[in-house]
Amino acid sequence: MYRKNAWLKYKDNKDVMNFAEGYKNFISVAKSERLAVKEAEKLLKANGFKNVDDVKSLKEGDRVYFINKKKNVAAFIIGKEPLENGLRILGAHIDSPRLDLKENPVYESKGFALGDTHYYGGIKKYQWTTIPLSLVGVICKKDGSIVEVNIGEDPKDPIVGITDLLIHLSADQMSKTLSKAIEGENLDITLGSMPLDEESKEPVKANVLKLLKEKYGIEEEDFVSAEIEIVPAGPSRDYGLDRSMIAGYGHDDRSCAYTSLMALLDTKKVQNTACCILVDKEEIGSVGATGAQSLFFENAIAKLAALSNSKNPLWSARVAMENSKMLSSDVSAGYDPLYGYVSDTKNVAYLGEGLVFNKYTGRGGKGGSNDAMPEYYAFVRKAMDDAKVNWQSAELGKVDQGGGGTIAYILGNYNMNVIDAGIPVLNMHAPMEIVSKVDVYEAYLGYKAFLKA
Repeated sequence: MYRKNAWLKYKDNKDVMNFAEGYKNFISVAKSERLAVKEAEKLLKANGFKNVDDVKSLKEGDRVYFINKKKNVAAFIIGKEPLENGLRILGAHIDSPRLDLKENPVYESKGFALGDTHYYGGIKKYQWTTIPLSLVGVICKKDGSIVEVNIGEDPKDPIVGITDLLIHLSADQMSKTLSKAIEGENLDITLGSMPLDEESKEPVKANVLKLLKEKYGIEEEDFVSAEIEIVPAGPSRDYGLDRSMIAGYGHDDRSCAYTSLMALLDTKKVQNTACCILVDKEEIGSVGATGAQSLFFENAIAKLAALSNSKNPLWSARVAMENSKMLSSDVSAGYDPLYGYVSDTKNVAYLGEGLVFNKYTGRGGKGGSNDAMPEYYAFVRKAMDDAKVNWQSAELGKVDQGGGGTIAYILGNYNMNVIDAGIPVLNMHAPMEIVSKVDVYEAYLGYKAFLKA
């Protein structure tokens, strides 16, 4: 089971490095689900895909996409085979752990204006203090207008952040466990410290609200119908003296989302209809209208069937999904030599060794996992080897150490064959995650090979 380091297969690294630059640009901009969808739609349109609402019928070779509530994308290349013979599906999620402003967020305390937050997804709370943070999202007003907010991403912008105790006064804090040292209710961002005037009851808060009204035309009550995410500020960067890795926010799972999308864009003719679907809410259970458990994807395939002249589109969609093959494009935990005790070194993903297949994830006794069929795993192995893609197999830590989930089991509920396939990540769920550029490129090659298999 020895796996050759993927860097060694390239005489020069030009293709790997060029692909990494495109990914770095994407992940630097797409820091929320809405921004990821917006960037994905730009790429789709630039590569000849049409919004399905502008299409009257479908034939082999057509390239169409769906947008769901500005947080999902499903893009398709219509294949030679009938839809009922199954699709080749790449599915990734575009949400990442972060902080969200609460509905009534702005308050004043002892000369500071602060923003109250609620964290989203699994985070180590202490990692989010004393780092530069940005505000990105939307504010939806009662008149139906939508105001886009982006503060902290432009180098000329101010940033926000979460303070922490100085070491000299941290005796009590340092005696607590890591999970308790920073409380969730204390992950509040500092918004300002300048008073508006002497007359205001809360002058610093009043000044912040005045600035927001001048810039965005909003009132304090508008935060009730807002979606403002607090994310690490600044672009992704090369990591390591050899520039072999990328440091950035949201590799989980936008590294797999970008490579899946690019694999579809760079694919021409296909035998079976090819699909890339990007979903929301994976980090909190894939729930809601934009999560993988939504009927959006099933409805999208039913509409494809209707546009392909199916007499019973919903039934055709069910048959198509049952006959489909899918890669759940999601990241895996990369081996960290500083914390090797959490991994089974024979069954762990290593940075630099290519695309990772996880037959199962879940926790403990495979709880919540998909546990892919061995016949299907063999099919995927052949597709990778035929295309000379570097790949490896892994589990997410030792059996009793932990584990995690993906969207694989949800699509498996449609009786389709699914296996997790993604990119190994260090610092997963941290504000700064790490991936290898060559793994990103091998994932792209592997996803392309799968779409044609």
